[in-house]
Amino acid sequence: MFKGVLLGFACFAAFSISDAFVKAIRGGVPPYESVFIGAVLGLLALPFIKGEGDRWRDTFVSRRPAIWWTRALTGAIGNITSVIAFTLLPMAEVFALIFLMPIFVTLLSVVFLHERVGWRRWTAVVVGFIGVLVVLRPGFRHLGVGHFAAIACGLAGAVSLVVLRLGGADEKRVSLYGASMIGPIVAGGALMVPQLMAPDTVQWGLLAGYGLLSGLAGVLLMYATKLAPANRVAPTQYSQMLWAIAFGYWLFDDHLDWPMAIGIALILGSGLFTLVREERRTTWWRRTKLL
Repeated sequence: MFKGVLLGFACFAAFSISDAFVKAIRGGVPPYESVFIGAVLGLLALPFIKGEGDRWRDTFVSRRPAIWWTRALTGAIGNITSVIAFTLLPMAEVFALIFLMPIFVTLLSVVFLHERVGWRRWTAVVVGFIGVLVVLRPGFRHLGVGHFAAIACGLAGAVSLVVLRLGGADEKRVSLYGASMIGPIVAGGALMVPQLMAPDTVQWGLLAGYGLLSGLAGVLLMYATKLAPANRVAPTQYSQMLWAIAFGYWLFDDHLDWPMAIGIALILGSGLFTLVREERRTTWWRRTKLL
C-alpha cells in the first residue's frame, strides 16, 4: 500500500510538471495546437495501459459508446480549458478552481443520480464556493477567460466522473484512456488549423515534456490504484498545490496575496473532505480507472 501512495504522489508530480511545461510556453503556441501535440504524445502510454486480453481496437470502442463519447468530449474540453487557464493565470489559482471538481461531482450526483447528501457534504459545498468567491473576489479584481476556463475544466472532469458512475465500472482502461486522448486530438486538430504555426526548438521541447509527462502520469496512476486502496491514493492529487506554489515562485514570478491563500485553503479543505466522503460511500474514484 505504501508503494501505491508513493506512486500517487509521483503521478501528480508528473501531472504538475507537465502543466508547468505548457505554462512555460506562455501562449507562444496556440492552446489547441498544444493540446493536439500533447495528446498525440500521450498515446505513447497506451502499451503500458493496455491489459491482457485487450485489443488495440478497444482504444476506439467500448461496451457503452455513450460513455466513450462523453469521455472523449470532456477530455477535449478539460485539456483545452486547462491549457488556456495555465497560460493566463498563476498555477496555484488554476488548481484551486480545478479542485472544485469533487464539489461539482456532489452537485451533479444529486441532480442526475438522485443521491442523498448529508449536512456535512452540503457544508463542504458551501465552504468551497465561499473559497471561490474569496479567490475570485468579483467586483474587486478583473475576472478573465482564464478563470472561467479553470472552472470549466473542473466541471468537465466532474461530468466525466458522474457519467462513469452511471455505467463505466466495467469499461476497459485502454478504452477510457484512449477516449481521453482521441477527444483532444480530434478537437485540438480541428481547432488549430486556422491558426497553425510551427513551434521553435524550445517550444517543441516544452510540448514534448507536456505530452510525455502527462502520459507517464496516467501510467503511474494506473499502477498506484493497483497497489493501494483508492481512498489512500486519491488525496495525493492535492499535493499538486505544493508544486504549483513552488513553480509559481521559482519559475513564473507568481505571488499569492493573503485573501487568495485563504480562499485556496477553503477550496482545498472542502474538496478534500468531499473527496474522502465520496470514497467511503461509493469508491467512485477507483471505478473511473483513470482520471
